[in-house]
Amino acid sequence: MATQQIPVVVLAGFLGSGKTTLLNHLLGTGDGTRIGAIVNDFGSIEIDAMTVAGQVDSMVSLGNGCLCCAVDTSELDTYLERLARPSARIDVIVIEASGLAEPQELIRMILASDNDRIVYGGLIEVVDAAEFDDTRVRHPELDRHVGIADIVVLNKADRLGDAARQSLMDTLAGLAPGRPVICTAYGRVDPELFFDRGPGEDHDAAVRQLSFEDLLREAAANGAAAYEAHDAHDADDRCGHPGDCDDPGHTHHAGHLHAAYESVEFTSAEPMHPRRLMDFLDSRPAGLYRIKGFVHFDVPENRQKFTVHAVGDFLRFYPAPWPKGEERCTQLVMIGSGIDAPALRKELENCRESAPSEADPNSMWGVLRYVAAREEAEDE
Repeated sequence: MATQQIPVVVLAGFLGSGKTTLLNHLLGTGDGTRIGAIVNDFGSIEIDAMTVAGQVDSMVSLGNGCLCCAVDTSELDTYLERLARPSARIDVIVIEASGLAEPQELIRMILASDNDRIVYGGLIEVVDAAEFDDTRVRHPELDRHVGIADIVVLNKADRLGDAARQSLMDTLAGLAPGRPVICTAYGRVDPELFFDRGPGEDHDAAVRQLSFEDLLREAAANGAAAYEAHDAHDADDRCGHPGDCDDPGHTHHAGHLHAAYESVEFTSAEPMHPRRLMDFLDSRPAGLYRIKGFVHFDVPENRQKFTVHAVGDFLRFYPAPWPKGEERCTQLVMIGSGIDAPALRKELENCRESAPSEADPNSMWGVLRYVAAREEAEDE
């Protein structure tokens, strides 16, 4: 059975962009999610760690140095091991980098980790809307940091007028083509955009994993009500779509300053064609940030249950035996901003295997490239 993995999310951004505010918001609105944090202040007085302390389930504080320079991969592994141990019952780990950190190096360190309990969960780059031009002059590398982000959070956007805000959104979209740019104030972003909500209960919390049904329940329960406590606008503004949008599988999540994203579900009782699915995954449309769920391939020697985890350009498959009695089918949840739900479902419908009995074992090569450490699993 595949090891349950904990996503590690990198929260980056230059000094004063609002990273700690966003982290505190995630901690306060996680709805039962147990968050472990690595907080990296630059300086000997760990102000950010003090701000976060008491709200986080488990925290490692690193002061007086930049994380990407102060530790190597093995040392970071030590900190991650502390948070990822089963007894900690952590659902997600957030690394809040210092304002001078190099996010690309942090990503490299996470991907190079030997800890099989962790998985890269994406880079969130927080941008200060009010200080963007000045920050860009002081730190020209800002453009590169935005360009490698999996999602860009334009914080303090309430300080700009509509025209200036749209102009900045266009600039960021140009720097990070295809990536969602989320406008917000005070770091108010729905946690579900970054990670699955935890079980919210202690029973078997060390090993319990959100099921597909849990995800759908979360979407149904939280979609319409998200952010009503945070100055949500009217129905048209909340979902970012016209008020007559009635796609039953299209969950709209509300947000401050049109910070809209959608959750789209896809289910197929027919097995998926490996090459067609990989073509879809390799050419994910602009704005599609996360894909999660299970895939059924009816291919000789590869009839296991393939859990899929994709964030930005990162993609992994985890094969494991199907539980006895469980229906073999594909169930996916896709999360993004400005995505076309009917078009996504149509593309996935075209990925179905029309003649599974004739499936070529070589067709799995593209999928198996993204199996980090293929585990031997019997087809039960």
